[in-house]
Amino acid sequence: MKKTISGIRGVAGRDLSLVDVMGFCNSFSVLAAEDCILARDTRPSGAMICGAAAAALMQNGMDVHDLGVAPTPVVFRESRRYGAALNVTSSHNPVEWNGLKFALGGRGINSRELETVLRPQETPKDAIGSYGTAESSYIDDAAELVGPIDGSPDILVDAGGGAAAGVAPALLERLGCRVRTINGTLAESTRGPDPTSDGLADLTAAGSTADVGFAFDLDGDRLVIVRGGRRLSPDATLGLGIAKALDMGYKRYVLSIDTSVAVERIIRQGGGSAKRSKVGEANVVEMIQETGAQAGGEGSSAGFILPEFNYCRDGILAGGLVASMLDLSDMDEVVSFMESYHQVRDAVALDSDRHDATLGRIAGRMAHEYSETVDIDGIKGIADEDSWVLVRASNTEDVIRVSAESNRPGRARLMADSVKRMVAECHG
Repeated sequence: MKKTISGIRGVAGRDLSLVDVMGFCNSFSVLAAEDCILARDTRPSGAMICGAAAAALMQNGMDVHDLGVAPTPVVFRESRRYGAALNVTSSHNPVEWNGLKFALGGRGINSRELETVLRPQETPKDAIGSYGTAESSYIDDAAELVGPIDGSPDILVDAGGGAAAGVAPALLERLGCRVRTINGTLAESTRGPDPTSDGLADLTAAGSTADVGFAFDLDGDRLVIVRGGRRLSPDATLGLGIAKALDMGYKRYVLSIDTSVAVERIIRQGGGSAKRSKVGEANVVEMIQETGAQAGGEGSSAGFILPEFNYCRDGILAGGLVASMLDLSDMDEVVSFMESYHQVRDAVALDSDRHDATLGRIAGRMAHEYSETVDIDGIKGIADEDSWVLVRASNTEDVIRVSAESNRPGRARLMADSVKRMVAECHG
């Protein structure tokens, strides 16, 4: 089981049991107000886990408002109104996994709050809370922010069998787009849950007949774009979202440490500034709140964050914003610039209990090989202003992640392979 600020996740029924679910929800109720939004993605275990979660919350006097199947961005948006939220999801992890993603006041829980959730808590049981269904204003709110789109662009949505199937097409149609959907249900989906690592064969094959294609993960917070039948990098999603935010007048940004140099260049060319945070949505959001930044995200997860609307990665909103750029030359200019940088995102399987010792051994070796190293999250070696490599422990899986980038073809692969060898030599 993985227990991080990104969520509590595990294989449902094996290392994430209903007893675990009720224990974590019991502890979460100490942090939450009287009302809690509840939702799930489309995993087969979702309804069962939601039932256990609702029982634990109601036992502690909380009123549960059930959205049914709903994407994480919808859940986080509604938690601003209700005060607390729980989405039963394991995001991009395999379908047999499931998990709990908690929100307070529109944001994910931080590390201190996670400690509370993970410890057994004594909670008052004076009254039993109520249970009812809820409706979301997400589509109305997002449509108002983006505004009508001219020209009725043709958009192909690959829902990956996930929760975005009921929301993303509806928003795009509201904005004035013509929308077709593939992989609308989990049973018929031909691809994996994570569009950032999948080849998206169906979407790229059919996408050449559309103005743009959008692929979502199971809980709808990640968006990967297909343009002209070509799958764009996850960083391109963030780059396009940032370009639109600059056009909206926003100047202050936070980017995760593993986000493409190209995104930071776009910000600076647009007269903005950027700070770097640890990897992870919650870390980006925390720095956004601390610094008063107006937008940001992490390229590795194709995650764009616009805090005035949502304190989470919002692939559905990003899709609407990108759709509004389709008739502008700026979109293809941004894509072309992003593609002048070459990224490698790789991983080495390694049990979590060996992560810290391995990274400690690697740190000294990287300090000798790179002109500068940064250790705010793992170890980032900077070769020059356009080339870097990062090795860090995953927040969600038993792997060490290795990312690299360069504007010189082949160099990113060489740097990543070199660091992967270090991991292999240092994990003993």
